[in-house]
Amino acid sequence: MHVDGGARGNPGPAAAASVISASDGELLDEHAQLLGTATNNVAEYRALLLGLERARAIGADEVEVIGDSELIAKQLQGTYKVKNDALRALHAQASSALRAFDRWSVRTVPRERNARADALVNAALDAAGAAGNAA
Repeated sequence: MHVDGGARGNPGPAAAASVISASDGELLDEHAQLLGTATNNVAEYRALLLGLERARAIGADEVEVIGDSELIAKQLQGTYKVKNDALRALHAQASSALRAFDRWSVRTVPRERNARADALVNAALDAAGAAGNAA
């Protein structure tokens, strides 16, 4: 599952997206959602939550989360503490959602290897008329 969130401005107009594929690469689901005004980090967590919700809805019992946010990955792995109050609740929701899967992992990739999720975020923001590029 590839996830990405972005905000044009920080905070600014934001969107989240997830792209879910089977282990053989078959596309199972993709979705983007506008978030209103949010920071980049909030948008990244909201993308994770969106993807986890959609993965459960299609019956996944294990998930590999792939994104370009090192902060989110390291917080979920317990390497970084969650110091920001706005992120603490989202981190708790994500941790709870991950526990619903039999197995899960999270890893980061460079932005260009998360291209489809990034494109969905930008398309959602473009459709909403948000200015600039999402981070």
